[in-house]
Amino acid sequence: MAPPQNPRADSERPVLASRYMVSPGYYLVFFILSPLMALGLGLMLSQTPLNGDDVYDGDNWLEIGLSIFIMSHLFIVIFRSHGNGAIFRLHPFRFTAVPLLALVAMGFSTWALVIGSVIATFWDVYHSSLQTFGLGRIYDKLAGNDPTVGRRLDITLNFYIYAGPIAAGATLMHHVNDFSEFEKVNSFFFTEIPAYVEFNSGILSWLVIGTGAPFLVYYILAYWRLARAGHRISYQKVLLLFLTGVCSIYAWGFNPFGMAFFIMNVFHAWQYFALIWWSERKTLTRLVSREGRARAEAAALTLLLGTGLAYGLVAGLYSGDNSWIVSAFLVVSLMHFWYDGFIWSARRNQI
Repeated sequence: MAPPQNPRADSERPVLASRYMVSPGYYLVFFILSPLMALGLGLMLSQTPLNGDDVYDGDNWLEIGLSIFIMSHLFIVIFRSHGNGAIFRLHPFRFTAVPLLALVAMGFSTWALVIGSVIATFWDVYHSSLQTFGLGRIYDKLAGNDPTVGRRLDITLNFYIYAGPIAAGATLMHHVNDFSEFEKVNSFFFTEIPAYVEFNSGILSWLVIGTGAPFLVYYILAYWRLARAGHRISYQKVLLLFLTGVCSIYAWGFNPFGMAFFIMNVFHAWQYFALIWWSERKTLTRLVSREGRARAEAAALTLLLGTGLAYGLVAGLYSGDNSWIVSAFLVVSLMHFWYDGFIWSARRNQI
């Protein structure tokens, strides 16, 4: 199958003022180096008492801190979906009625709550791959390329980067075991899935390797042909994909589930805070102040971090089993995954 051709000639492509969202330093700290930073932090903490299970009344401080951080980044999508008027006007039904309907369904139905919980586990993996995909597409556009060229190649590669190491690595069963949640509704058909997957895990591993390696070769050849046709290869995207892939393979493929989950989610949330600040800084500033720029931006950053942390503390530390409260937290997670799939688009200039 031939790769898509770039429909723009070199002379037709815009000359952009910068190939960075903000600056080279911002890109390096918050995006390109974040997988390595999270990997280094995870490896360091794994050698300390913080990685133990007996530090805080049987709970793990590392797990508590990670839970707060993850929950914090899930909630701040609201500044993009509901705080940005231009985005909100595009999808008012999705931003109002859908989360309310989902909350009512899961609050009243254990079936809906269990289904939502299992979906969230796997949607999280897909959503993470889409974040890296989206950042790559932004940098392709900043390089002056048509944002529609190479999309399928990039999204497939990102899915392999995230899901491949899970399917072929040490943490597969930790994801699949979520199907045991169906015991709560006496659905024994779904509770048999973990045993079936474990029995066939070897076949799944070889399937991932057998399809992933040829696709990687095809991906490189496809972009080589695009480059020859005039497509400008974004080194920012190349570095982002390479380092994220290295981190994902090491974390999901060779580490215990807890440490892999820590590594991957720390840099994902770190990137997301930086992404929201970059895209919604003006929206946040208008919400808090009309005073001097420096003071207004400081207040805006405080609003972003404070709102995220406040929600993260409540959701991350909650240990009860009230179905309505649990449903509310789950709705925030699901809406975050869903919203991110359509509120960022290089094709529609929504970045």
